[in-house]
Amino acid sequence: MIDFEQKKSTDALMIKLKRELYEEVLQFQEKSMGTETFSQLMEMKSKWELKSPNTPKITVILNHFKRKTLCSQLNSLLHQTVPFHHVWVLAFGSPNEVSLKKIVESYNDSRISFISSTYDFKYYGRFQMALQMEADFVYILDDDMIPGRKMLEILSHVAGTDKYKNSVLGSIGRILPFRQKDYTFPSYRKFRSKEAGLYLPDPAYDITVDRIVQVDFLSSSWFLSAELVKTLFIETPLTFMTGEDLHLSYQLQKYRNADSFVLPVDPKDKETWGDSEHRLAYVSETTVIFKDIVQEIDALFYAHSIEEVKSLGPLLDKFRSTVGKKAYIAVSGGTFCPCEDAATALNWPRSVCKERRFKIFDLGVGAISGNANSEVPVVQAVYSSMRGLIKIHNPSVLIAVSDIDSHVMKALKMASETSTNKTTFILLPRPSVSKVLWMADLRSAALPSNYKTRKLVQLAPWAQNLRRRIIQGGLIRAVSESWYPSSDDDYGLLLEDDIEVSPYYYLWIKYALLAYHYDPQVSLPELASISLYTPRLVEVVKERPKWNATEFFKQIHPNTPYLHQLPCSWGAVFFPKQWREFYVYMNMRFTENAKQNPVQIPKSRTNGWQASWKKFLIDMMYLRGYVALYPNFPNQASFSTNHMEPGAHIAARDNAVKHDKSDFEVPLLKDDFRKFLPGGKLPPASKLPSLNLFNRVVSLKELKAVGANLGEDVIECNSRETVVVDHQTGLPLRCAIF
Repeated sequence: MIDFEQKKSTDALMIKLKRELYEEVLQFQEKSMGTETFSQLMEMKSKWELKSPNTPKITVILNHFKRKTLCSQLNSLLHQTVPFHHVWVLAFGSPNEVSLKKIVESYNDSRISFISSTYDFKYYGRFQMALQMEADFVYILDDDMIPGRKMLEILSHVAGTDKYKNSVLGSIGRILPFRQKDYTFPSYRKFRSKEAGLYLPDPAYDITVDRIVQVDFLSSSWFLSAELVKTLFIETPLTFMTGEDLHLSYQLQKYRNADSFVLPVDPKDKETWGDSEHRLAYVSETTVIFKDIVQEIDALFYAHSIEEVKSLGPLLDKFRSTVGKKAYIAVSGGTFCPCEDAATALNWPRSVCKERRFKIFDLGVGAISGNANSEVPVVQAVYSSMRGLIKIHNPSVLIAVSDIDSHVMKALKMASETSTNKTTFILLPRPSVSKVLWMADLRSAALPSNYKTRKLVQLAPWAQNLRRRIIQGGLIRAVSESWYPSSDDDYGLLLEDDIEVSPYYYLWIKYALLAYHYDPQVSLPELASISLYTPRLVEVVKERPKWNATEFFKQIHPNTPYLHQLPCSWGAVFFPKQWREFYVYMNMRFTENAKQNPVQIPKSRTNGWQASWKKFLIDMMYLRGYVALYPNFPNQASFSTNHMEPGAHIAARDNAVKHDKSDFEVPLLKDDFRKFLPGGKLPPASKLPSLNLFNRVVSLKELKAVGANLGEDVIECNSRETVVVDHQTGLPLRCAIF
């Protein structure tokens, strides 16, 4: 028996915070993986059930130095409901070696052995001894832990279940501190800190473990399979003097995806307790309350060399300097990319590699590979470390350069695929890094849409064959039959043969799509297209007056993008849902003679357009209140331009309209366009001005009202209703009030 005084907290606030956090942890784990009570665990099917003919071989290791608890431990072990296979009593550098040996000999039990050394192997010695055992499991106990008589039965039963067979089990554990607002991690002993560590069970605050709970690491006792013990020594510990508990859990998570669990107890039955004599004699007053158990960051960068650090630096800096964004970088470390050199390359003090405030993670690749020439240890180290970082920080995206070592790339890809947060792995060509700084302006939820783009590209069955026609089909067929979306993430970029694009056209499309379509907090269902081109004329008015968007919007911002009811035919991306609508609409409305078309938009010269696919799209967008997003930069500089080559409209024999090339050919953007945008980024969707077909400012709701009032859609609706469409087929379904 150990004499002790159980300390109890009298701080009401601390007790409240402690209890609240514990409940929050349990609720999160219940939702994410399920947490069982003691009785539920014992009802689970197990390889080592008590009634089973199979009996597990369990070697118990007791490490003793000065405490006088050996007899209590051995007596408890000898009366277990499941017998042990061997007990090894270790005495390394103990001043009580002689008396400990006499106690072991007095039991006269061949299963109990005494092993001593004048050298003190410290805390790792018992785990090194565990490597020598011939058993299914090892149960390692500190000298102050006296297990209840049912502990071996409980531990082996849980370890024999499918759910927990790859785990280390114990009776006491800790949950590491959470990140503070200044991105540092507090000490366990920081008084009344909201982010300090959690200790389980915690009698000081009347917290008992009544459900199995996952912890960051175990203390005082460990029950694990013989195979898992080897994992402790994959990497050399920083010191052999202490920290074996944390190092064990860290290595198990990193290399074996094995977690640590504190088992629940039956509070009415001391024989189910891992420490039947005194539970916890002392607990420091530490607590944490953290509303969001899952800590998330926006981006995690990885660099395998100093040159890669330098390449990724501008985007990392942009993320870290953007209000509300969190981003870290992981470097390979070792001889590949020393952390201090990486910090210097980023213009950070070299001390960041040692700080408690996370900025940079040194993976120490090479710690297990040494001077080996094989890439396997490197891949294993990168994969294991990055998987752990992704699991802890839940980044929206993992970013690396596209020419990274192919083996490292595979490791990063595998690590990102283990994420429960659907972390997207993005590879950036080095010259492109400075061109995609706008990524930091987007909400994190919009960034992983890159996965859908990559998936679609990988699945696209394109053999690079041309579609051939014997007889010319004309522009209306060439356009309408050029593309049909295969999914809601399949977009069509329409470029006629006299269109030239800017080097930045794809960045504009991608940036706009992520900002206005894939951001879950943005609702802009009226958006049907993204134009690459900025017009210089009001196209649908008979006189075709000149128009300058920069001048028109100067009171808002001279270079604000805007929404326009007019679709663009000189370089534009069309959205899949609206294109399906258009396909059905044109099929229902197509006539060779434009005068037979029932849609006549008041004062629009489009009413007389012959054989024009664009007329039908204009009609549909007018009737249903759809808009296109247009760029707006100085001198109408655009992401596409029209070289005015002869075709179906330009210089056509039946077209009396004269075309001045200067009205249509605009300069292409050759520099990063973000510097022109309001505040250097795309404005919120709610701030985008919207124009009707005739370039007058109106609200999106007014656009719908005007179209509905015309009353000429494919099904008849009243003036306060618009047509609702099945977006998978494009077919009109019914009328609905807008």
